[in-house]
Amino acid sequence: MDNINVNQINNNNNNNKKKEIMKNVNENDTKVLKSKRFVVRMSLIGKNQIIEFTNKKGKTYTYNHDKVYEVMKSKLETLDCWSKYKSYTATNNIPMSVRDIELV
Repeated sequence: MDNINVNQINNNNNNNKKKEIMKNVNENDTKVLKSKRFVVRMSLIGKNQIIEFTNKKGKTYTYNHDKVYEVMKSKLETLDCWSKYKSYTATNNIPMSVRDIELV
């Protein structure tokens, strides 16, 4: 039994080290996530992700996911898609609540 616990602890430590390394890479390297739809995802909260969204008409919007989330937070929490899928998407345009603010 003790050997199993020790191995599990060692595996957890290795996973934590990998997460720390990935976190450092992400903080130093700002990559733009390109998308065919406007998206806000629970999994991206706090990662300061920049997203570039191009709609069907070819208009491109670039936004900081965390800024958009903060503006939309109260609305998102009332939506079924947010509670069920942990995300919100729009294919044609950005939501009205974030159209007139600086998104990056």
